[in-house]
Amino acid sequence: MSRYDNLINGQWTAAATYSPNTNPSDLSDVVGDYAQGDAQDVQAAVAAAVAAFPAWSTSGIQARSDALDKIGSEILARKEELGELLAREEGKTRPEAIGEVGRAGQIFKFFAGECLRLSGETVPSVRPGIGVEITREPIGVVGLITPWNFPIAIPAWKIAPALAFGNCVVLKPADLVPGSAWALADIIHRSGIPAGVFNLVMGRGRVIGEALVNHPGVAAISFTGSVGVGRGIAEACVKNGKKVQLEMGGKNPQIVLDDADLNQAVELSAQSGFYSTGQRCTASSRLIVTDKIYPAFIEALQARMAKIKVGDARAAGTDMGPVVSQAQLEQDLSYVEIAKAEGARLAAGGSRVACHTGSGKDGFYMAPTLFVDTEAGMRINREEVFGPVASVIRVKDYDEALAVSNDTPFGLSAGIATTSLKYATHFKRHSQAGMVMVNLPTAGVDYHVPFGGRKGSSYGPREQGRYAQEFYTTVKTAYTLA
Repeated sequence: MSRYDNLINGQWTAAATYSPNTNPSDLSDVVGDYAQGDAQDVQAAVAAAVAAFPAWSTSGIQARSDALDKIGSEILARKEELGELLAREEGKTRPEAIGEVGRAGQIFKFFAGECLRLSGETVPSVRPGIGVEITREPIGVVGLITPWNFPIAIPAWKIAPALAFGNCVVLKPADLVPGSAWALADIIHRSGIPAGVFNLVMGRGRVIGEALVNHPGVAAISFTGSVGVGRGIAEACVKNGKKVQLEMGGKNPQIVLDDADLNQAVELSAQSGFYSTGQRCTASSRLIVTDKIYPAFIEALQARMAKIKVGDARAAGTDMGPVVSQAQLEQDLSYVEIAKAEGARLAAGGSRVACHTGSGKDGFYMAPTLFVDTEAGMRINREEVFGPVASVIRVKDYDEALAVSNDTPFGLSAGIATTSLKYATHFKRHSQAGMVMVNLPTAGVDYHVPFGGRKGSSYGPREQGRYAQEFYTTVKTAYTLA
């Protein structure tokens, strides 16, 4: 069995213990044994990043651009190989995994350009004879804590802007799926970036994450994960005076109006709710459907769900892979029982299933699950399940649909299916979400524009695109007497 070490100060560094990375499609298949770092590893990584920061932060922008472009090129050249690894360790279907790897490569190439596009301002002072310059500078050492559901794309969209703007990085990937992050770290390591600029410390969140958040040498923390952990990180960062950026999930609504194209509405609902096994913070788990189209929509969605093939993530013909882990599967199934107990009607799925390929592989397979005749106040409509589980709420008209869609503690993504320009335009303005989709799945965003939400979904500046500079730089105002 191969062992995979941490990357600290440009060296692959052994850990005291290692943990197996198991394929959720086939529990007999172990990807490898990955380092379980400790607080001392974090200390060493941060020390290396602090030492590397003065030179890296003032280095030429062309050198930084070239390094990021080289990283992006290698990722894209190896997207099928890396996609196979991603599908194997996380359970996302192979086509989806390859697409995620491609996105990671594109992100690095985009930020290779952003190295050269960072701008400032020169303005006159209100005092005669004085000039004012407003510039952006890197903030220092950034701790990045990433989740298991996008094991290469989310690390990429945090690492790339951090490096582009001259920061140094310590990455703590999800303990559940470290393989893709390790492969990305290996590519970065061979790109020519100086030792200490990028460091990888794998291990338990309560150990590595806590050490990063509390280390005085870390200037900022960017975190994607659960609400509970995110709030704890925010409190610690505020206490320690660190900049903080949080992405913490959603309970995203998909409205279907009477005038919607039925086939289109069903397809985008199926894509948003069940593909990637529903394990996306942008997934639509609340389907809000108006009266007249409700019966036809339910019937058509049930028929569409019956065609979804659940099986080995790497097998041809698989539409939906396994749930990522035993703990996540248990959580998903527990919400099925909660919904039943609250009076929701199970219309499809709701149980563990066998692999569709008939291979006999033991994996964490769950049927796509649909509840109908639910009420907005039920837990199934208030809490994030993070699995292939969607529920339908029946409403009388657009106004009620909008009110129900906004009645949530989250605000990441929201969608509407309609042929009405009036309703589409109104929804784009009045939806209380950071991202709004019209006649498109709620899950599916571009890499060159802002990503983020409102309310309990996000905290701090947006991620991705040119807006990433708001988090990864600090503004300086300089006055000069002419």
